[in-house]
Amino acid sequence: MTQTANRTWTEVKTPRRAVIPEGLWLRCPSCASMVYRKQMELNLHCCPECNHHFRIGADERIRQLVDQDTFEPMFQNLAPSDPLNFVDLKGYPERLAAEQKRAKALDGCRAGTGFIKGRAAVLACLDLHFMMGSMGSVVGEIVTRSIELATERDLPLIVVSCSGGARMQESGLSLMQMAKTSAALARFDRKGGLYISVLTDPTTGGVTASFAMLGDVIIAEPKALIGFAGPRVIQQTIRQELPEGFQRSEYVQESGFVDRVVPRSQLRNELARVIDYAGK
Repeated sequence: MTQTANRTWTEVKTPRRAVIPEGLWLRCPSCASMVYRKQMELNLHCCPECNHHFRIGADERIRQLVDQDTFEPMFQNLAPSDPLNFVDLKGYPERLAAEQKRAKALDGCRAGTGFIKGRAAVLACLDLHFMMGSMGSVVGEIVTRSIELATERDLPLIVVSCSGGARMQESGLSLMQMAKTSAALARFDRKGGLYISVLTDPTTGGVTASFAMLGDVIIAEPKALIGFAGPRVIQQTIRQELPEGFQRSEYVQESGFVDRVVPRSQLRNELARVIDYAGK
């Protein structure tokens, strides 16, 4: 104990507060609840309170959809180049190298064959973690090869889209992927193939304007942003207030552009039912 003229106090050692590791909890952007990350991941990356569907990458999507140990990856040795010598804030090769290191992949699409509840299919998933799932030449090539593989083997084709649109660093070469993928799908359709397109948040730009909206059956996850230009751009262009829920999957379904809105927990079952119904 220490004493001065008019004050007496005692120094007390307070216990250190336990340090909570970062990233264990996150706030749901929909209901603002604090969500335990492990619980959210066990719930297929959906909020346990409001069922908000968090964005996920291609690897996680494949794990959720494909029967365990049945997925055989293909076309993963394709890497993008820089034929236009494009430079924005940094050179395109430098940007690609950073994205490849972070995403641990050469580009933004995973594809291969696998079984979904025992049904064989070709599956291609765009990866939102690689340059926002933008469609460059490699993404277009992988999607096209997946379509051709499904045509050759007479298998159902499932493409899971999540993209900000065409990749601006590849300019016209990126835009040409819209025509290439659409032409491959036309050939697949003439052969009588089944194409199921799954739209997730977000599906926009050139992906929406090509293969994403050409499915025999088009399925969307709840409240996914689906459109060509973003709602802010449209509102500023037409100078009118947009309807509530504009460009969200439920609104798009009401407008006739989406067949079904299916929660992530039911997606595997729904894909299997569609394949069975189509006789594949």
